Amino acid sequence: MRKSKRERQRLLQETIRENPFITDEELAEKFSVSVQTIRLDRLELSIPELRERIKNVARQSFADKVRALPLEEVIGDIIDIEPDASAISIFDVKEEHVFRRTRIARGHHLFAQANSLAVAVIHDELALTAKATIRFVRQVKEGERVVAKAKVTGKTAHGRTIVEVNSYVGQELVFSGTFEMYRSNIEKKDGDSNEYRG
Repeated sequence: MRKSKRERQRLLQETIRENPFITDEELAEKFSVSVQTIRLDRLELSIPELRERIKNVARQSFADKVRALPLEEVIGDIIDIEPDASAISIFDVKEEHVFRRTRIARGHHLFAQANSLAVAVIHDELALTAKATIRFVRQVKEGERVVAKAKVTGKTAHGRTIVEVNSYVGQELVFSGTFEMYRSNIEKKDGDSNEYRG
């Protein structure tokens, strides 16, 4: 049985409060209405679109966890982070990110998402990429969502933190990278300086 507009909007608010990452398409399916109806309901209720909800959650949840750079400088939207352990971000490929003729994402956007996530996961005031080994596995097209997953995997002999980042569209790997990260707050060994040797 179809719900009244008032009831649907009440349930819509409740659903989004419980899961701010739910898409308009998923909401439309859940409430058996069109995507346009969901968008109109959101407008009436002053509920921001998914991208803005993600940013709001990130600002509230991760502001104290990301120290190496401001959240707005991360390419993509961080949706989960455990400092010095792991992080996840999403990046929606739009028209401005692709080559006009082929509609394929420019590689520097995928690299920037992965690299900024590698910086963000480092729980330090200063984190710089000292070295990166990257691989573009497949082309990413306009309209696709890239989910980057960063994991701190260890340290080098020089005390740099190693961060592995794998990026996916759906379940398919599209980019992988290993980043050696310099950090200002590394433990010094006797006689070692803390200077950057890039």
